[in-house]
Amino acid sequence: MTSDGPPDVAGFLLDGAGPIVISAAENDALCRGMGVAANANGEAHPSYYYTATQIGMGLTVRELCAKCDFNVDDGPMMATSAARYLRPLMTETPYWVRGRVESLVRKRSRKLGVMDLLDYRLQLIDAAGVTVLEADNVWVLPRPGLA
Repeated sequence: MTSDGPPDVAGFLLDGAGPIVISAAENDALCRGMGVAANANGEAHPSYYYTATQIGMGLTVRELCAKCDFNVDDGPMMATSAARYLRPLMTETPYWVRGRVESLVRKRSRKLGVMDLLDYRLQLIDAAGVTVLEADNVWVLPRPGLA
């Protein structure tokens, strides 16, 4: 990493190796922990948009940060995360994660100093090849050594 700019990771694929399945038992436990009833029709709790895509993307958070020449011990922060549901997310259904890094941009902030903004998009795709949801995430990667 240099102060000139972040590594060029735009276009890096975040495709998972195999399917991810949200089990009904995991969904029930999550719903109980949140104090809500699990949906009787097998629809997964909406928060699984983030968990399922992150787990299924093929890289750990540490590995994704390393790809950006960032040490995860320096504390990546979530800036934004948004989901667009195209179909209900169901339990006991295999989904494949496809995704890519959209950009890694260096910025300067009054509070954080130099930081990189990592923007990446993940999709959950069902066995028929239909995109069920899209998740857009932006993380802040602080670069205190470049202040």
